[in-house]
Amino acid sequence: VQLVESGGGLVQPGGSLRLSCAASGFTYEHYAIGWFRQVPGKEREGVSCIDADGDDIFYANSVKGRFTVSRDNTKNTAYLQMNNLKPEDMAVYYCATGDGLGPFPCSPFVLTDFNWWGQGTQVTVSS
Repeated sequence: VQLVESGGGLVQPGGSLRLSCAASGFTYEHYAIGWFRQVPGKEREGVSCIDADGDDIFYANSVKGRFTVSRDNTKNTAYLQMNNLKPEDMAVYYCATGDGLGPFPCSPFVLTDFNWWGQGTQVTVSS
């Protein structure tokens, strides 16, 4: 199982980035993808989640209306479009899935349900 995030970088406040999560080693189209972020010294937090079919989607309140999660099952890739970025969005962003996810993996969206993780990509929001 491999999850590889990309698309992070440095952006000014108000700017946009699109993160990608490329998956391999499992039947991608059957699994939900969660997006998480972590700031040094703080716990990892859930940002967004999309189920296998794209029907059930979750956003943390802090990103609702600014971030959009999507997936392309033909490319085994999930995306997190991040608009109107704020300094408080600065973190390492991770995508994840797991072999123990239940039928409703995004509702509720529980970090400990996810046990396959990517290496993370840094998002820096600064002027």
